Amino acid sequence: MTESKAMILGCSGLTITAEERSFYQGEQPWGFILFGRNIADPNQISDLVASLRDSVGRHVPVLIDQEGGRVQRIRPPILPHYPSGQALGDIYRRDRERGLRAAWLMSRLHAFDLLKFGINVDCLPVLDVPVEGSSNVIGNRAYGGDPLTVTEMGRAASEGLKAGGVLPVMKHIPGHGRGFADSHHELPVVTVPRAELEAHDFAPFIAMKDELMAMTCHVVFTDIDPTNPATTSRKVIDEIIRGHIGFKGLLLSDDTSMNALSGTIAERAANIVAGGCDIVLHCNGVMDEMLQVVRNVPPLAGEALARAKKVEAAFGGHDGADEAAIRAEFDAMLAVA
Repeated sequence: MTESKAMILGCSGLTITAEERSFYQGEQPWGFILFGRNIADPNQISDLVASLRDSVGRHVPVLIDQEGGRVQRIRPPILPHYPSGQALGDIYRRDRERGLRAAWLMSRLHAFDLLKFGINVDCLPVLDVPVEGSSNVIGNRAYGGDPLTVTEMGRAASEGLKAGGVLPVMKHIPGHGRGFADSHHELPVVTVPRAELEAHDFAPFIAMKDELMAMTCHVVFTDIDPTNPATTSRKVIDEIIRGHIGFKGLLLSDDTSMNALSGTIAERAANIVAGGCDIVLHCNGVMDEMLQVVRNVPPLAGEALARAKKVEAAFGGHDGADEAAIRAEFDAMLAVA
C-alpha cells in the first residue's frame, strides 16, 4: 500500500489539472479539502471528489467546512441554506430538547448532503466559546457563550454526522473564543490565566475528548506559551491538548496559509510538524505553496499513523434514516423557531 504524507491539501479549481494530478500522485496527501472555488454543480462536485481520490489511488478522506450560516461551502441552489450555530443555540435556549434535536437533525442532513458527493468529513462542530468583544471570526458560528450550551449542542451535531456516515472534526482546539483578532489576518493573543481557560474555553473539548479528529487554533495563550500559537506550540499540544484536555485523536492544524502564522509557508509547515500536530492542513490549492508544504511534511508514521488508521476504520457507519422524514422534521422545527 502506498505511504501517505501527514497533510491534507486543497486544489485550485473545479477540476484537477494535469499538474495537480501528477503532484498528488507523487506526494500522496492523506486527504483533501474543498472550498467554494471548487463548487459549481452536483455532478461537478462528485466528479472532482472522484478524481482527487483517483489521483492518489486510495479512498482518502475528503473534508469540507459545511457548518451552516456564513461558513457553508456548498450553497443554494445546490443545497439549502442552513442556519448558523447561534441560530440553533437560540432554539436550545428556549427549549433544550428541541435545540439538541435541531443540532442533530441538521448534522444528519449534512451527512445526507455530503455523502452524495463522496465527501466524508465535515469540519464541525465549532466548540469555541466566544466572550464579549471577541473577534467575529467565530461570532455566530458558536452555539452560545457558555461551555455547557456549546458542549451539548456540539455533541448533538457530532452524533448527527456520525449517524449518517460522515466523521466530524472538532474546532478550534483548545479554543478560539477569546481571540480578539481574526486569525485569518493576524495573530490573536489571549492573556487570561490558565485556570480561567481550563474552566471556560477548554471545557467543551474535555467533554468531547474521545472524538477522532480535532483542528487547532492559531491563538497564543500567554499563560501557557507566550511565544507560539497553539498550532505550533509543543507545550500547548503536549500539556493542554494531549494532557489536560486528554484528546488522543488525530490532530489537524488549522490552515497553514492563514496570516496568524509567521514565516514562509515552508517554515510554517515545518513548525506545525515540530509542534506536534499529526496533519498539516493547507487549503488554498496554490501550487507554489503546496510545493513548500510537501518538502517539510513527513510520511505518516508512529502514533500519528495509528490515529489516522483509526479514523479510516471509522468510515462506513450509517443509521438507515429516511432523508425526506429528517428534512421534513427539521424544516417544521425551523418554521416555528
